[in-house]
Formats: sequence, C-alpha cells, structure tokens
Amino acid sequence: MFKRSFVASLALAVSLGSAALSAHAESEQYFPLQSYRVGPYAAGGTGFFGGFIDYLKYVNANGGVNGVKLTWSECETEYVVEKGVECYERLKGGLNGAPAAATNPLSVGIAYATLDRSTADKLPLITINHGRTDSTDGSVFPYAFPLQLNPYSEVSAIVNYIGQQAGGLDKLKGQKIVTLYHGSPYGKETNEVLKTLADKYGFALTLLEVPHPGNEQQSQWLNIRREKPDWVILRGWGVMNPVALKTAQKVGFPANRIIGNIWSNSEDDAAPAGAAAKGFIAITTHPSGTEFPVLQGIKQEVVDKGQGDLSDPKRFGNVYYNLGVVNGILNVEAVRIAQAKFGQQPLTGEQVRWGFENFKLDDARLKELGALGLVQPLQLSCSDHEGGGAVRFQQWDGAKWNLISDWVQADRALLRPIIEASSHKYAAEKGITPRDCSKEG
Repeated sequence: MFKRSFVASLALAVSLGSAALSAHAESEQYFPLQSYRVGPYAAGGTGFFGGFIDYLKYVNANGGVNGVKLTWSECETEYVVEKGVECYERLKGGLNGAPAAATNPLSVGIAYATLDRSTADKLPLITINHGRTDSTDGSVFPYAFPLQLNPYSEVSAIVNYIGQQAGGLDKLKGQKIVTLYHGSPYGKETNEVLKTLADKYGFALTLLEVPHPGNEQQSQWLNIRREKPDWVILRGWGVMNPVALKTAQKVGFPANRIIGNIWSNSEDDAAPAGAAAKGFIAITTHPSGTEFPVLQGIKQEVVDKGQGDLSDPKRFGNVYYNLGVVNGILNVEAVRIAQAKFGQQPLTGEQVRWGFENFKLDDARLKELGALGLVQPLQLSCSDHEGGGAVRFQQWDGAKWNLISDWVQADRALLRPIIEASSHKYAAEKGITPRDCSKEG
C-alpha cells in the first residue's frame, strides 16, 4: 500500500513538475546552438559560443528581453556539415515549448546545407561576418542574414586598404597579390570577386588553396616566395592561421605584408605562431578588450559569479569571445525590435525575421547597450541583410592587437550588382519569385 501510494505520488509530482517546466519554458525565447568545442576549429567555436552564451546569461540577469527570459541548448557539430544538419533538425522545433528565434551555426558549410531548410521552416539563419554573399539580397533570401560583413565586402575592404597603402587604388596596377585560402566553401567564396577586383584595378592575382585543416602549407609558401607578391591575403581558419605565419617566416616572407581576413584575426590565430606573428595585420569588425561597459557588466553579473562559459578565463574579451558577445547583441536586439510589433512575449522565427529586417542600431542605442565602439552602427532592410560592410585594421605586436586604421568601407556600389546577379540566378534555379521589398514593412 505504502509502495503504491509512494509511486503514485512520485508519478504525480513528476507530472506536475513536467507541466510546470513546460509552462515556464513557454514563456521563454529559445536559441538553438549548433556549436563546436572539439576539433581543429575549437578555438573559434569555444570563444564565439562562450561570448554568445555569456551575453544571453547577462540579459537574463537583467530581466530578460522585456521580461522574456532566454534559454538555449547546444548540439556539438565538430564543424562537420552532416552533424550540423542533424543538429539543426534536432533543435529547430524549440525547447519544451519555447520557440526558436534563430540559428547561428558559425560555419559556411553548415549554413549552405541548412539554407533551404531554414527558409522552409521560417527560421532566421544568422551568418555573422560570413555565409553566402548573395544572401545579402533579402528579396531572394528572406531568412538568411550575413550580418555586418559578407565575404565580398571583406575582400573589397582589404583591397581598398591595400590601395590606401599604395597611395590610391590607381596605384594597384602592376602589384602582385596572393590569396591563400582555406579549402572549403568558406575559403572559395571570394575567388570570383577577387578576379573581378583584379581586372578592375590591374593587379596580378594568384589564388592558392590550402586543404583542410591546413597543417601543411610548405609548397604554397614556396610558390609565394617565387612569386614575390606585394601582399598576401590570408583567408584561413583554425590551425591554418598560425601554420601560415610560421611557414611564412621559414620562407622569409614578412608578416607585415600578410593581411588576415575576418577568420584569421584573433589572439588564437596569432599567439600560437610566436615571434612569426609579430607585425601581422588583420581586419576586424570589433576590437578585443574588456573596457566596454557591456563586457564589464558580463564580468560582474556572470563571470565573477562563476557562471561564465569559458573554460579559460584569460580568453575573456578576446576577438572570438567579443564576436560572440556582438552576435548576442544583434540576435537579442532583433527579438526586442520584433516584440515592439508582435508583443512582449516569445516570438516565432518568422516574427524574429521581421525584427532583423527592421533592425537599426545607431550610436545612441549602442551607448545604451554599453557597446559603443564594440559594434559598428548597423541598419538592415528587406533588400539589405548585411547592413554594414566596414572593417578596421589591426596589427599584432607580439602580445596583443593594436588598431591601425579607421573604418575602411567596402565598395558596396560595385558589389551590389554582382550580388543581385548571383541571387537572381539562384532564384531562377529554385523557382523563387523575389519579394517586392517596396511592399515590405
């Protein structure tokens, strides 16, 4: 009798507890995280998702988004496309009744593989500083957002900077530029637009691929030594970056003539190369550092209470971590903006998409967020899912990054027709009728 009553009571308690958990979760906004914390790209994954998660915790510590708390769960992808797709399918439906806001895989391969799924599921796909460039055109790609900097803008800004160093873009004629790129969809994304820029400005372009993951580059750097280029653009990722800097030193190529792209710009890329990295230049959309009020708030509310996500606290405030914080700010702001239209409640992916497409982040709002100087002002629309297109240049002094330029803007007027030609071709292939953005609002 006692046993039966105890079991019945326990079952009732579990049932009531599950119901309470579900009811609680239904009042939350869910972020599915296709993260990676192991493998050759773990430094990027642990830093980025660490910053992202700590920002979500910080928002919750301050009452959530208009009272709506944020929740999340992780699924390990190891940066492998097939696992990324499995994680997407597992997480897309939300968590215990909490609807998914957006996916943030931080992987071009996974983004490409889940693009059509995200569109069908009406779930925003966020590819901050990377992704498919033509997804900038929201009339064709309503649910994909290459926030801040698409790959074409990235290389355009780098070429513009090289032109500045030469005394003007007209002085690029006759110069030699080598692009050393990661052998993946991400690495290959900019090859064609680089050819277009080479034709426009008259510089000689050499494209050299480094097979994944990038541990062996001797033959490529011997080619570079023979070419004697004026500049090398490093489009690396993970272990490829310090190996590139070390191998460049071995063949005698100066680090201060190498410009790292947005995924070759962190402390985790430069420091492991030791002395070989001193003088190395890279672009950034956001500086490292902990002096920003939002970082200080995360430290006080999350890290100092032992709730930080980083296993190595020394990485707090580094480039990858701060990018995760920036990504958190952009995702949460989209939810906040969408709540102004749809109500202060958990939102569907379709509603959050509206938030992104009506996104405006100016200096006044950045100051309120404690992120002035950490995030560039950003405005998105139906037709423009990038919204920024500017970078700053930083140089490694052997211990830390120092900013060496003001904002350098990509030539977005030059790039837009290229983007639209690609997006319209995609639309024709897929049978998509582009949206009339003049009717969106």
